[in-house]
Amino acid sequence: MSASFNGLGMNLGNLARLSNAVTRSISAENFTGEKGKGGMATEGTGAIAARELGQGWKVSPSINVPGSTTVTLADIDGPGAIQQIWLTVHPQYWRRLVLRMYWDGEETPSVETPVGDFFANGWGERCNITSLAVCVNPAGGFNSYWEMPFRKHARITLENLAPDEVRGFYYQINYALTDVPEDMAYFHAQWRRSNPLPYMQDHVLLDGVKGQGHYVGTYIAWGVNNCGWWGEGEIKFFMDGDDKWATIVGTGTEDYFGGAWDFEFPKGQYCVFSSPYTGLPQVIIPDGLYRSQQRFGMYRWHITDPIRFQQDLRVTIQALGWRSELEGMRRYLPLQDDIASTVFWYQTEPHAPFPALPDLNGLEVI
Repeated sequence: MSASFNGLGMNLGNLARLSNAVTRSISAENFTGEKGKGGMATEGTGAIAARELGQGWKVSPSINVPGSTTVTLADIDGPGAIQQIWLTVHPQYWRRLVLRMYWDGEETPSVETPVGDFFANGWGERCNITSLAVCVNPAGGFNSYWEMPFRKHARITLENLAPDEVRGFYYQINYALTDVPEDMAYFHAQWRRSNPLPYMQDHVLLDGVKGQGHYVGTYIAWGVNNCGWWGEGEIKFFMDGDDKWATIVGTGTEDYFGGAWDFEFPKGQYCVFSSPYTGLPQVIIPDGLYRSQQRFGMYRWHITDPIRFQQDLRVTIQALGWRSELEGMRRYLPLQDDIASTVFWYQTEPHAPFPALPDLNGLEVI
């Protein structure tokens, strides 16, 4: 039967529609995603365990990544779209491994982030997340549902920044080969860190974006270096020629991430939550010994309310707390925190080159 639906933009409302899209999947059991070529390995990380069973019995479920090496996870000829990515690896590697994605033969990546931060887990400690775009399930099962269209080619790489081998990297990349409409933009993700944030300066989440597109998500791993509440700062979206003053300005950090009143409920403690579009899923508290600072993980997905721009985009957030005042006249305190952000957006290509990613020590959770 001939079907006009291209199989993209999937949701419950169109789940019954037929499509001529071709479904494929890349994993360590089928490195190319080729039809009828899965599970044929005779060598791999499971070869010893499968030595009595032979070919077809989980011989190659994962890969090991040598130190200071980049491997290709996916190399796909289009047109089509990546629809889901699942992967898992030990938390000690989440900031040592860098995920990059290239669309249609471009020289610089459209996605460049540490593995953990891409899946809203920036602190190297397992944190479950239940949202529409990212799900992280026990124990450290990373799932991305961002749709990633490409017209000619898609390439995904993984770089091990450390000199030591990473053992046991498991992954599966599910995609559709199908027509891609002209008005579909390309997926992008970028990581930045301020550590510490200079006094009275904003943390820049994104800058230098040129072209038409829409901003769809923010994840921040926020490490606090002061006592007291830390989330009075405002997020600002400068778009389409904005200079000193932004078009969109939030009212506070916890407000932007969907919470209120310091995320404090019941009184005297942070309340973690994970919802389809917003979440504070991770609060790491001091233990009185080696854990000296509070650390937080927060996300905000603009799925039903993407922030659309026509020419350019810059995004910043303030780190702002309160000074202690004996007279009762409260004043804001600009903070100098450790802020690592990962932002997600779609735009037309070509994109501007990203800032240079820090080295292994610059990415390290400290």
